Amino acid sequence: MVKQFEIKFSDEFNALPDGFWSAVDVWIKKPHVVNKRLCGATQTEDRDIDIRELEDFVSKLTKCGTDELSEVVSLLDSSTNHDADHPIHRQWSLSVRTIIPKVNTYGTNVHKEIIVKDIGRQSVIFLPIEQENGDVHLLRKSNIYQIQLHGVTNEEWMLSLRVLHPEEWLCDGVAYPKLPWLGRELLPKLARWATETHSSEFKSTLSLISVEKYSLCYQQLKDKYKDMVKVWPEVTDPEKFVYEDVAIATYLLVMWEEERAEKGLTAKQSFVDLGCGNGLLVHILINEGHPGKGIDVRKRKIWDMYGPDTHLEEAAISPGEGCLFPHADWLIGNHSDELTPWIPLIAARSSFSCRYFVLPCCFFDFFGKYQRRQCKKSQYREYIEFIAEVSAQCGYNTDEDCLRIPSTKRVCLVGKSRSYVASEESLAEERRRNLLRLRQCPPPGPPGEHHHHGDVGGQEEGGCHDAWGSGVFQPRERIEAVRNCGGLPREFVDGVVLHVANTLLGQTEEREEEKDKEEEEEKEEEKSDRDTWKTGGSLSIGEVAELLEASTLLRLKKECGGLQTLLKNNHQVFRVMGGRVHIRDWRASVLSGGVAGRGKAKRKPPTPEGAVKTRPCWFHAHHPGGCPLPTQQCPFAHGHADLRPSTRPIKKPRH
Repeated sequence: MVKQFEIKFSDEFNALPDGFWSAVDVWIKKPHVVNKRLCGATQTEDRDIDIRELEDFVSKLTKCGTDELSEVVSLLDSSTNHDADHPIHRQWSLSVRTIIPKVNTYGTNVHKEIIVKDIGRQSVIFLPIEQENGDVHLLRKSNIYQIQLHGVTNEEWMLSLRVLHPEEWLCDGVAYPKLPWLGRELLPKLARWATETHSSEFKSTLSLISVEKYSLCYQQLKDKYKDMVKVWPEVTDPEKFVYEDVAIATYLLVMWEEERAEKGLTAKQSFVDLGCGNGLLVHILINEGHPGKGIDVRKRKIWDMYGPDTHLEEAAISPGEGCLFPHADWLIGNHSDELTPWIPLIAARSSFSCRYFVLPCCFFDFFGKYQRRQCKKSQYREYIEFIAEVSAQCGYNTDEDCLRIPSTKRVCLVGKSRSYVASEESLAEERRRNLLRLRQCPPPGPPGEHHHHGDVGGQEEGGCHDAWGSGVFQPRERIEAVRNCGGLPREFVDGVVLHVANTLLGQTEEREEEKDKEEEEEKEEEKSDRDTWKTGGSLSIGEVAELLEASTLLRLKKECGGLQTLLKNNHQVFRVMGGRVHIRDWRASVLSGGVAGRGKAKRKPPTPEGAVKTRPCWFHAHHPGGCPLPTQQCPFAHGHADLRPSTRPIKKPRH
């Protein structure tokens, strides 16, 4: 075989050679993490064999001729010289993987690889085969390649990539990547994975369903619903939300199809989506034949676009005796926020056959914000385990999986079966009642205050108004209050901005105490003009807070992000970076691409003549030196004569 690429690297944590096989397994089992044109792979025939069994296997599967088979076997048996450590009759580990592309461009053809691991020689060889016309497999010798680990010194290692016939290498960019891609993308990733010491807190993606079925179904749904991106009426990112809901719908549809096959069911499962939001997931599931509905406290504009067959209800969900769904097969919680811990409980109480799917996002307990109890785990991992614990207390055998969605919160929990028999329902109900009793808290205080909730095994004083939380659980308001400082009175915001800006301008501009004299001389001419306009100093967020009165800080504390959000909202005046607040110099913003490492800065074109300026320039009105930019270049109005009314529609006032 001809060596094409090699990469040398160090093993700081002594993870090799075992780490090499862990890295190889990632490439074998999850090739999509590197090759983004793949959806995944499935593995079969995972077993140990000797040279004769290997020869028989390749011969029977591929129908190779004598010469062709002889070359392959010789390659496997003679990649290095035999010695005492590598006897002739050694064992290999053989497996076959089927490659699943994201978009099927191969028709009925199936691409597979026979994978042969030689543990003693620390090498793995990939023999690509193509399945055509049913069971006919063709060996593609041109694309046979080997990855091998070599010890260079005690601390240095090397990965090499060898190819049997590099001059005949076939590339289609999907099942057969380009050779340079294997050398420049795959090898460095294998080296990094091989020397990593930490493992993921979560399972592999799509571990509970067929990846092959998922790939096919996702592509069909994506093509079917992609036009939703063009007509999305909400302010949220259409591509993220449309394709995320398509992926979640795909997961549910495949899981439900496999459930029907397993249980011998013919009728499609019914569902209720609690906290359905934009309702797209409900719309897709109903369109694909599953009866169901979605409920949310607030109607969205897009609801009217779905048509009468998509059942969406605007209603507050208050857990209690009346909040049960005995006719639903599944309850769904897709980023259901404060309803998340309730969904396993409501499902368990709805009927013995009711199952649930929940995708946790924001961290809520039964009666308020979830309080962390373990610092050794990430908050997300801890919260997933909390919901899984709630699920177990409610009587479910709980499965965990990881979805393929454009979100950092993509771990789902599924309750498909019970841990008890139906005759023990009364005992299970008592355990669920005790769970709520132990998680309850005193009646909520003023908005913004969060109480500590006990562990599932601990107890808090105080009582619920009934056994199932009715009267204590607070659903969100139908109209959410704006808490990004955008709803604060204009005079209040202007007062804070003016006070902070005047303090910054009153400071001496921060300079390094020692500067190179030659550099100063080179920049003296350039800085002479800039120094005539005062930019002041800088303050940390904490120092800015000390400038304000207690009543002002209390008012800002009720807003999301507080003082920092207010300062960032007023980006015309301030530049907040690294936790420090500066006066913004708009002369610097005339240059684009001026960040270090992004190449040469290019001048932006001046503000077009006749451009509509809908906001006054703060510096023109308040800075002692006025605005640093001429009227033609400043994007804000210099005086009332330069100001034009906005053409945007006036927003309706919030009540």
